[in-house]
Amino acid sequence: MDLTLWQYQFRIIMLGDSTVGKSSMLKRYTEDLFMECINETVGVDFYVHFLEVEPGVRIKLQFWDTAGQERFRSVTRSYYRNSVGGLLVFDLGNRASFEHIREWHAEVCARVQPHVVLFVLVGHKTDCISAGGRAVTRDEAEKLASKLGAPYIEASSKTGHNVVAAFELLTRRVYQGLLSGEIQLREGWDGVKSSAPRALLQQQAQQGQQNKDSKRCAC
Repeated sequence: MDLTLWQYQFRIIMLGDSTVGKSSMLKRYTEDLFMECINETVGVDFYVHFLEVEPGVRIKLQFWDTAGQERFRSVTRSYYRNSVGGLLVFDLGNRASFEHIREWHAEVCARVQPHVVLFVLVGHKTDCISAGGRAVTRDEAEKLASKLGAPYIEASSKTGHNVVAAFELLTRRVYQGLLSGEIQLREGWDGVKSSAPRALLQQQAQQGQQNKDSKRCAC
């Protein structure tokens, strides 16, 4: 794949408490590496990856890995508004990190208006729960995800289980949101950028509006 060619750029933000494994997930996804010890993120780190969501449609993914510590929140909050997608990550063995997910979600939603951010909820570190270290049940996590309007997936950066699936699930969700009109390109907003000709974007926008109208008629 020619990495200089892409049709869309999506900015994705990693959200969740410190030490839940956000940086490890990104390292596994972008470099297929896992390190037992990784330095805590200070402020915001950046990663880039490319994904072909369908033949001829390449997405440039720009990831913002935010620090989970409270002392960095004033820095990370400034990145919320220009994000189109978010991975809400908690540690399956850390009950408090799960209970804080609502706060992360609410904080982002309060700051992105009038834009829309689409989420995926991730229960991380499945490799640790086989030894009885699970503090959050799948049923609890799925119920929370449903309330937040997000899909739920469990993953492990150590084994690689479902890491790619989590990122691709969010990317395809954003892409479908763009095609349906749920997500729209706007001047001055960097959540989604496009290198496609304006005529194509207008055609997609019209198609998205038609899909929304059809849903209204179906109801």
